Amino acid sequence: MMQNTFEEGRVILIDKPLTWTSFDVVRKIRNTIKVKKVGHAGTLDPLATGLLIVCTGKFTKKINDYLLSAKEYTGTITLGARTPTYDLESKPIDCKPVAHISPEKILETTKSFTGDILQIPPAHSAIKKDGRPVYLKARKGEEVKLEPRKIHISEFEITHIEMPVVSFVVKCSTGTYIRSLANDFGNVLGCGGYLSSLRRTAIGNFRVEDAMEIEEFVKKFKM
Repeated sequence: MMQNTFEEGRVILIDKPLTWTSFDVVRKIRNTIKVKKVGHAGTLDPLATGLLIVCTGKFTKKINDYLLSAKEYTGTITLGARTPTYDLESKPIDCKPVAHISPEKILETTKSFTGDILQIPPAHSAIKKDGRPVYLKARKGEEVKLEPRKIHISEFEITHIEMPVVSFVVKCSTGTYIRSLANDFGNVLGCGGYLSSLRRTAIGNFRVEDAMEIEEFVKKFKM
């Protein structure tokens, strides 16, 4: 009976754990409920946690609607270095001092990253060029050129500063790469920066507070 419910269509909110890929979550749910049609509405990187919308059965048709919804994230940017992947999937390089950067300068810099802006996605991303994900070239050390994309950031608030780590809340349009935001933010400050933690807290009207842990889902719905 429960399987029929999932085949008819359900929206499942999962709090994605650290190191899991979004597809890891989809595969776990698919194997748990024994339904073939399962998909997610918006990838979260392995080093990010938080809200993942998973749709089953006929509700997979709703995925594109959810993909277009605005997103909210919390996280941290570590200043004073950069990484090739713009996050902690690669090691920090080009270390620079940050003692001269004031809290006022950090707060002021957020203003140049709100509203409609152009953003270049990370070379280490799943964006396809010539039919292949660009990260395959980037991992080989080959040059990747991506065109800037128009995005919208409605809110970029600094919530805490404990140098070199800056905590933030960002509300943004679909297509925004928070990794690129962290990298660009560090560049404008002149010291470099990379995304050191990320959590997606909302997609449209869905909140992570209403999401289940994957272990909780498996325990509740295992066939």
